[in-house]
Amino acid sequence: MSDNLENFRSATIAVLVENEAGVLARVIGLFSGRGYNIESLTVAPVDEDRRLSRITVVTSGTGMVIEQIKAQLDRLVPVHKVSDLSLAGPHLVRELALIKVVGSGEHRVEALRLADAFRARVVDATTESFVFEMTGNADKIDAFCNLMRPIGLKEVSRTGAVAIVRGSSALTV
Repeated sequence: MSDNLENFRSATIAVLVENEAGVLARVIGLFSGRGYNIESLTVAPVDEDRRLSRITVVTSGTGMVIEQIKAQLDRLVPVHKVSDLSLAGPHLVRELALIKVVGSGEHRVEALRLADAFRARVVDATTESFVFEMTGNADKIDAFCNLMRPIGLKEVSRTGAVAIVRGSSALTV
C-alpha cells in the first residue's frame, strides 16, 4: 500500500484530437467509465486547417494508472497524439480566474492591495464590488482566493489548466 502512495502523482496530459462533435464526450467517457478523476479539463481548437483541437487534462494516480490513461487515450479513434507534459521536461502550466469580491471601506482597500501584490487586474468595479482577472498556477490562484475570503470573496470562475512544454519542442502530429 505504501508503494502505491509513494508512486501517486499528478499528471498534466495534452491530447491532440480531431475537432469534431463527440470527441470530448468520448475522452470524458474514458475517464468516467474507468473511475479516473479529472482535476482540470480544458479544450480549444488549435489548428483550423487540419481541424485539430487540444485537450489538456490534469489527473492523478499511480504511475501505472497514468500510463493506462495515456494508452487508452491513444487508442481512441479521433486522437492524434498524447503527451504527459509532467514527464516531458520543463513546462508551463497556467489558469485564468475571474474573482468577484464584495466589500466596502477598508475591505476594498485591502482587496486592491492584495490584488496588486498578486498581479491581479481589475476588470470590473462597482461601488460594492470588484472583479479581478488573474493568471498563474493553481497554487497562486488558490492563495489569492484564500486571502480574499475574509475580505468578501463572493464568486470564482476558473478556466482550468492549460500547459505547454518550454523550449523549441512542440506537441504536433
